[in-house]
Amino acid sequence: MGKPDTWLVAGVRSPFARVDGALRALDAVALSVPVAKAMAGQLAAGDRPDFVVWGTVAPNLGWSNIARELVIDAGIDPATPAFSTVLACSTSMVAVFEAAGMLEDDMALALCGGVESMSRVQIGLKQGFSDWLRRFTQARSFGNRIDLLAAFPWKDFGLHVPSVANRATGKSMGEHTEEMVKRWKIARADQDRIALQSHQRAVKAMAAGFFDDLVIPVDGVARDGIPRATAPPRSSRA
Repeated sequence: MGKPDTWLVAGVRSPFARVDGALRALDAVALSVPVAKAMAGQLAAGDRPDFVVWGTVAPNLGWSNIARELVIDAGIDPATPAFSTVLACSTSMVAVFEAAGMLEDDMALALCGGVESMSRVQIGLKQGFSDWLRRFTQARSFGNRIDLLAAFPWKDFGLHVPSVANRATGKSMGEHTEEMVKRWKIARADQDRIALQSHQRAVKAMAAGFFDDLVIPVDGVARDGIPRATAPPRSSRA
């Protein structure tokens, strides 16, 4: 018997908001919970997903598996397996692909999504300082702590601010994109034309109510706050 057909059911999402804007108080889990609740609420009484795939790119020290945190906070049956995934801006899409590959006769339904809260990106300690602090708190004697104080890593003392640069290359996504368009000879005018057209279509779709059944209100915000019908002030342009 061959693999059963896989059907993609349209989900919902939270509104897009600017960094430090209307949804700034919500972290990635808090943004995800109302979305997952809305999708799970469309199931028949007593049904639940066979598993959950969810992802986020920006790391957070508060959890290692955002999908599991989501299952618990959204009130989904805690026996539901859940795992996290990440593929930059395509995280929710790759979550769907991964789920589709896992669905079999005994696993018929997966709940998938991706989330990012750039207003709540967590700042941590530099790795060397973090290692020292862990050893210091675990020291079993006063003498051990004195020795560690004498070996305090001053060069590592400070905060680690997450960067948009790739660890291996030291370049941002934008810089890699610039290299890609040069190699593939994609003109900037063509990029701008497509970007403007996409923006205009988004504004038109919002005005026509296209997103009304796709975007759910979150924390009092019901509409996307990024697409705009008018051009920004000249002073705010890059």
